Amino acid sequence: MSTNTTTPIRTKRWSLRLDLFEEGDTTKVHAVLDTGDNTLESRTTARRNPHDPLVPEIGDEYAAARALIDLGHQLLRAGIADAAANDRSEAG
Repeated sequence: MSTNTTTPIRTKRWSLRLDLFEEGDTTKVHAVLDTGDNTLESRTTARRNPHDPLVPEIGDEYAAARALIDLGHQLLRAGIADAAANDRSEAG
């Protein structure tokens, strides 16, 4: 006789907020990722080359991308630390 066991589906919602600020040729981003278990923050900037045309959207994209990349690195470091702590607790 075969017994089918299923793992219950786990659903979570993470919230990401990006606040963009423009000051002259500089775009600043404050990014906040709330995972419910942890909150990560990043602050990044992008500066327009004075020889480039004034297109604020490009600065927004660069600054936001840098903030998201930084949050991604923070998530990876948190996962590595959590996995290492889990390994130590299982070994002890």
